[in-house]
Amino acid sequence: QVQLVESGGGLVQAGGSLRLSCAASGNIFSINAMGWYRQAPGKQRELVALIISGGSTNYADSVKGRFTISGDSTKNTVYLQMNSLKPEDTAVYCCYYVVRAYPYWGQGTQVTVSS
Repeated sequence: QVQLVESGGGLVQAGGSLRLSCAASGNIFSINAMGWYRQAPGKQRELVALIISGGSTNYADSVKGRFTISGDSTKNTVYLQMNSLKPEDTAVYCCYYVVRAYPYWGQGTQVTVSS
């Protein structure tokens, strides 16, 4: 089993920044990917950013140039640095790990960007 604990969400004004963290614990050897999804009210869940084993990254077009995903293997933690936030970034952000080809999800953290 893998447990994921997120932190760092909150309320911020447009143009501001937040950093999300997701710490993994449990049986976490052989991580295939780590990343973040988000879901806004009335919208489908979308991939925000992903790190695949080997280090390559993928970003949603809507966040390219503003968000940066990074990982710290010593702490089993993945981060999402979010800059130049916009009201349309408001959503519940969920951490996502793939361990030995099995997906795990965090409980989600709310990010609200006021205009």
